Order: sequence, then C-alpha cells, then structure tokens
Amino acid sequence: MEVKEYIVEESDKLFCQYGFKSVTMDDIAKHLGMSKKTIYQHFRDKDELVNILIKAKLENQNCTMDFCATSAENAVHEIFFAITNIHELLSSMNPKLFYDLQKYHPKAWLYFKEFKENNLGKCIYANLERGINEHLYRPEINKDILTQMRLDQVDLLFNQHDHYTKNKYNIAQVMAEITEHFLYGVCNSKGLEKINYYKQQSSQV
Repeated sequence: MEVKEYIVEESDKLFCQYGFKSVTMDDIAKHLGMSKKTIYQHFRDKDELVNILIKAKLENQNCTMDFCATSAENAVHEIFFAITNIHELLSSMNPKLFYDLQKYHPKAWLYFKEFKENNLGKCIYANLERGINEHLYRPEINKDILTQMRLDQVDLLFNQHDHYTKNKYNIAQVMAEITEHFLYGVCNSKGLEKINYYKQQSSQV
C-alpha cells in the first residue's frame, strides 16, 4: 500500500471513532507513528485529506451498489445485500461525522450531497422499477415519491440521529430497521414471501 493510501485508511479509522472536528493532524501523525511533515508531503491540510477520503468512500459505495444490483437474485435480495453493506459501513461510524462534515468540510459535504441525490437516488428508483417488473413490489406504488422519501430518511437519520439512537442503537441498526420497514411497505404477497425467505437465510448465517 502506498503511503498516501495508508494515511487515508488509518485517518478514516480515527475520524469514524471520534468525528472530523476532534481529530487533529497531530493525532493522525501520532496514530500513524510518522511525522506531520510526512503527512503534509501528501496532503495540503486536513480539509484536503477529508475531501480525498470522502471521495474515495463514495466511489467505493458506488461500486458496492452496482455489485449489489448485478449480483442479487431479485429486487428484494438486492435490498438485503444493501442492508448488510450498510451495517458494515455504518456500524463503527460516529454519528457526529455528518454534522462535522457539513459544518467544517463543505467541499466533502457537497460530494456527499451529489452522491445521495444522483447515484443513491437512481439506485433506489431502479430497485423500485425492478421490483415491479419482477412482480415482487406493488405495481401501483409511486416510484418518484418513494425514492424521495428514502432519501429524506437518510437525511433524517444523519441529521437527527439522537431521536433514533438514544444511546441504545448505532446508526447501522436504525438504518436496517427503517429499510426493512420500507421493504414491507412496497412488497406484494409474493415479495413478502421473499422477505421471509431472506430473513431466514440471514438468521442461519
């Protein structure tokens, strides 16, 4: 692994644990066991480091969404793939990350907003279409409204996480619960059978 990639990867661990604001370049250097001078040879400042990190995370998430869509047996299976992926992505993440990102790293926040509105929105819409075509989702659902509702749920969770987590749950658990609730709402009887099947499969793993 190149030094630059190593710095990004290890910084990500610190940011996920403590948030962006709390972690300084001194903290990163200490964690990495290298001088700040070495870090500054690769990054102009912390803001640039965060921008590169977020861009890489979103590109990786894009690839994962594509993989979920192409590898899943059907639309319901795709959602279960997504729940698993969401858990891996969010379970160790400090909820303060998104507040910090919005307040202190506007360029990185813009990357996230564009990803959510474009890539994530298209992915949700495509899944709804797929589910209808596969006769697993109710044909009368309004894809535009439900796509926007899912995007709003993402905003709600990241901006008002305290209302949901209450120091009892992590963001991944809340997102998984909301996603499953959404899935039950869009499925027809055939789709519900698929939900029960994949839930059973998941519990056996």
